[in-house]
Amino acid sequence: MTATTQTATTQGAESAARTYEVRTYGCQMNVHDSERLSGLLEDAGYVRAAEGDTPDVVVFNTCAVRENADNRLYGNLGHLRPIKMARKGMQIAVGGCLAQKDQREIVRRAPWVDVVFGTHNIGSLPVLLERARIAEEAQVEIKESLETFPSTLPSRRESAYAAWVAISVGCNNTCTFCIVPSLRGKEKDRRPGDILNEVRTLVDQGVLEITLLGQNVNTYGVEFGDRLAFGKLLRACGDIEGLERVRFTSPHPAAFTDDVIAAMAETPNVMHQLHMPLQSGSDRILKAMRRSYRSERYLGIIERVRAAMPDAAISTDIIVGFPGETEEDFQQTLDVVRRSRFANAFTFQYSIRPGTPAATMEDQVPKEVVQERYERLVALQEEISWEENKKQVGRTLEVLVAEGEGRKDDATRRLSGRAADNRLVHLAGEAAADARPGDMVTVEVTYAAPHHLVADKVLSVRRTRAGDAWEARQAAPQRGNAVSLGMPTIGRPAPLPAEPSACSAV
Repeated sequence: MTATTQTATTQGAESAARTYEVRTYGCQMNVHDSERLSGLLEDAGYVRAAEGDTPDVVVFNTCAVRENADNRLYGNLGHLRPIKMARKGMQIAVGGCLAQKDQREIVRRAPWVDVVFGTHNIGSLPVLLERARIAEEAQVEIKESLETFPSTLPSRRESAYAAWVAISVGCNNTCTFCIVPSLRGKEKDRRPGDILNEVRTLVDQGVLEITLLGQNVNTYGVEFGDRLAFGKLLRACGDIEGLERVRFTSPHPAAFTDDVIAAMAETPNVMHQLHMPLQSGSDRILKAMRRSYRSERYLGIIERVRAAMPDAAISTDIIVGFPGETEEDFQQTLDVVRRSRFANAFTFQYSIRPGTPAATMEDQVPKEVVQERYERLVALQEEISWEENKKQVGRTLEVLVAEGEGRKDDATRRLSGRAADNRLVHLAGEAAADARPGDMVTVEVTYAAPHHLVADKVLSVRRTRAGDAWEARQAAPQRGNAVSLGMPTIGRPAPLPAEPSACSAV
C-alpha cells in the first residue's frame, strides 16, 4: 500500500468513526465514572461528538438520589425518541445509579433504549452497544457487585491541570435518606501503592491538583484494616514532587479523626479546605437519619480544624424537611450554621426516595413548610458567606486558573479560578490575560460577593507545566485521549453541582 493510499484509508476510517456524547447527572463519583465511560468509548474507536452535532451514541450516566431523577431521565429519553427514529443506527445507553435501581423498568418505559448497565459494570458498555447493534434488541446487564475497579479502565479526563482520583467506591453506612449503599455496594478500597502510582502518572502528564474521591473518603482503609490509612495517604501525597494541591471529598464526621487534621495541617500541598456534610443540626433528626454523630461532635471537629488551620474554609451539605423535623429541630440546624461559619453550604429539600427507610416514615413535612425553612436557611448562609468572603478583601491569594469555572467569563472576557481554599476568584486585571488554564496567578482581592471574589490587582503570573499541558491539548487531535491499564490521561474535575446529591454527602 502506498503512503497516499494509506493516508486516504486512514482519513476514510476517521470520517466513518461513530460519535458519542456522555450526559452526567449527580455527584463527583458520577463525573469521574463518565470520564471512564468516555475513555472506554474512545478506546473502542468512537469519537467525541462536536458541540451541536447529533451523536451516534448518547450515554446517560444517571443519579438516583433526587425525587425528580426519574422524571428528568424519562423526559430526556422522550425528547431523544424522534431524533433516534430519524437517525439510522443511533443508540441510547443508560447507566449509573438509576439504571442500577430500575434495571428493566427503563426499557419497559422507554423501549427505544438500546443498553442499560449498572454502577458495577461500566466497563461493559462498548460490548453491550455492539451486542445491541448486532441483535437489534435492547441489552440489559446489571451486576450486583463490583466487576472492575473503575480506575483500571481507560479514561478521557476533562482537563489538563487537575484530576479526580478514586480511592474507594461504595459505602458501609445505612443513612435512612440515602439509596447509594444499595446501588454502589459495600466499600471497596484501592491499595495505597495503586493510588499513588496513578497520582504520579497524572503529575508526570502536567496535573497540579488532585481530588481524592470516596463515598466516605476518610473511612479509607477499612477494607484492609488500617484506620489511619487516610491520614497516611494524605502525607504520602505530600511527598510527590510537582503535586501542588491535594483535596478530598467527602468525609464523614463520625470517622473524622485528629490524625487527618494533623495531616492536613502538616502537609504543605494538602489544601486548608474541608467539605464536611452536616445534614442536620438536630440530634434527634441526626439519630432518625442514622448519622452516627451528634451536633457537639460536629462542632468539635470544626473547632479543632480551625485551631490547627485558622485559614481553613469549610463547606457542608444540609437537608431541610427530613420526616418529623419540627421548627425546634430546624432552629437547632440554624444554630449550628451560625456557629460553624461555613464558607458555603449546599442545601437541598428532603425528597422521598423509594427504597430508603425514610420514604415510609411518618410525619412527612408539608412541601410549603419545607420551602419556607429552606428559604430561611439559604438567606442565613448567604449572609454568613458574604461576611466570610469580605474578610478576604485585601488578601494576596494564589489562584489556579481554570476553564469553565465562571459562567459569565466568555461574555466578560475575564479569567476565573480557585484559590487554595477553593473559593472562586474572578480575575479582572489585564495583567492576567496571558495566563492559561493550569497557570498560577498571584492576585490581591478587591471585592467580595457571597459566592465569589474579584481580584482587579494581578501581581504575577506563573506559567506551569499544567498550562503547557493544556496548551498542547488544544493543538492535539481529539482521537486517542484514552489510556488503558489504569494509566489515566490528564483531566480536570468538573465544578461541584449547585446542589450536590446525597451520595457526595453521606
